[in-house]
Amino acid sequence: MKCLRCQNEDPRLFAQDHGVWYCRRCIGFSRLDVGMPVQPANLSRRKLPVRPVMNYSLTEHQAQASAQALSHLKAGYDVFMYAATGAGKTECTLESICYYLKAGKKVCFAISRRQVVLEIRARMQSFFPDLNVIAVCQGYTDVTDGDLIVCTTHQLYRYPYAFDLLILDEVDAFPYAGNALLESIAAQSCIGQILYLSATPDETFRKAMKAGKMKEVCLFERPHHHPIPVPQIKQMPAWMQVLFILSFCHHHTEPILVFVPTKADCIWMAGLLRCPYIHSGTENKDEQMEAFRDHQFSRLVCTTLLERGITVANVQVLVYQGQHAVFTSASLIQIFGRVGRSFDAPQGEAICLCRYADDSVKDCVRQLQQMNDYV
Repeated sequence: MKCLRCQNEDPRLFAQDHGVWYCRRCIGFSRLDVGMPVQPANLSRRKLPVRPVMNYSLTEHQAQASAQALSHLKAGYDVFMYAATGAGKTECTLESICYYLKAGKKVCFAISRRQVVLEIRARMQSFFPDLNVIAVCQGYTDVTDGDLIVCTTHQLYRYPYAFDLLILDEVDAFPYAGNALLESIAAQSCIGQILYLSATPDETFRKAMKAGKMKEVCLFERPHHHPIPVPQIKQMPAWMQVLFILSFCHHHTEPILVFVPTKADCIWMAGLLRCPYIHSGTENKDEQMEAFRDHQFSRLVCTTLLERGITVANVQVLVYQGQHAVFTSASLIQIFGRVGRSFDAPQGEAICLCRYADDSVKDCVRQLQQMNDYV
């Protein structure tokens, strides 16, 4: 037996219903009986003579990365773009998007997290004002076809055999990273090439690139040419970390993001700082984040939910209990990548508070230093 959607062949993950076998591995996406073919998504296709509308030009390094990526895609290769946070990897996909759309091909930009989907959709709509750019994620599933589709990786189950170019952003992020089911769903949605984007490639991608099965494009320089902030590591007991955060917030007027490991930490830390908080259970998280960007308040406590895709001008970042297992090296790189992204504030405070510097903390520092050294 084999599931024709998720490629499951494990007999333990099949069940029988009135003599009909079905796959339990991907039943969360809808039931699929064994032997039942997966029908290709019925999407509109038309040639779209587009070019991005931008009020700035790509830097030399961005232009090189963009051209290299498209060249490899044209040759039929999947591409891994190894890009530092804030280096402008989204802009480096625009040339490839235009090439595929002009040829009448279908393009999707998929990301793990809903919040980032909405942000990327807004950016893509600004780059392509004449296109119908749609977001497909929780709360936005009434319309599933458009000129350019931006969705969460979970929503790719709606698009079997649909995309000539699939851009997979944040492939190192939960819940996509290490999730064989989501990887199978993503692979089935693409009939052409995949452009992977990440600041932290895992061993699977490294092996694929070494074997020549995938091409690598590197982009480590940020557009403002300033180095990526490398966090200061401050080791101290938890109670001293709290005092440090209170003092830091008292003496700084810039926007401050305080990352904590758990939802419970979110609540009591926000109470101490007298500020809002955001975690996965926050009902009005979109409104809270927009208010923070608009400087309606200057302190925000959050979990790793906001580690990616969030840009706030001149933000300073503190991590509480940085040795906690939830803070992997990949998540820490993303968290401290929030700092120094804007031209007006290319630097800022990035501080990792921890009881001890574990391997994740050390690896985060090492990788960020290597990116700066590479440039």
